[in-house]
Amino acid sequence: MIRTNNITFSYTEYEKTQELESGDMELVVAARETALNAYAPYSKFRVGAAVRLESGAIVCGANVENAAFPSGICAERSALSNSISNLPHDKPIALAIAAMTEYGLTEDPPSPCGNCRQVIAEEESRSGNQIRIILSGKDKTLIVKSISNLLPLQFNRNNLKISLP
Repeated sequence: MIRTNNITFSYTEYEKTQELESGDMELVVAARETALNAYAPYSKFRVGAAVRLESGAIVCGANVENAAFPSGICAERSALSNSISNLPHDKPIALAIAAMTEYGLTEDPPSPCGNCRQVIAEEESRSGNQIRIILSGKDKTLIVKSISNLLPLQFNRNNLKISLP
């Protein structure tokens, strides 16, 4: 039997970032401020990410480029690595991402790359929590309920199980 299936997802769009709830706005501000710390001499594309943990703590990360591509790290992975390394039992519940060029914040909200999507998916699996993803552009902000919306057919620990004959 052959079937054709469709994958759809919903997200919330805010035309003005100022319309966000205060907690989400705080996370967006932290991501934007962290983008200023990015080391992006080659692409000039600076990204900041801020993770809110269950305790309310905010852990940040910025992208760090390297002349030996692909030795750098994205902001999302930097922030999650920071939270896992320093607060391993405090589970992430939200992740805000903001990006800027030499002209300021990007008009469109940035979306995580494939590597970051996979790392976010692994962290959702490890922690047992869905992580709300807040994508913040200059004015417009998108909120996605979980990484499964951005990476619906994800590779995970179930793919590593071996079934014996």
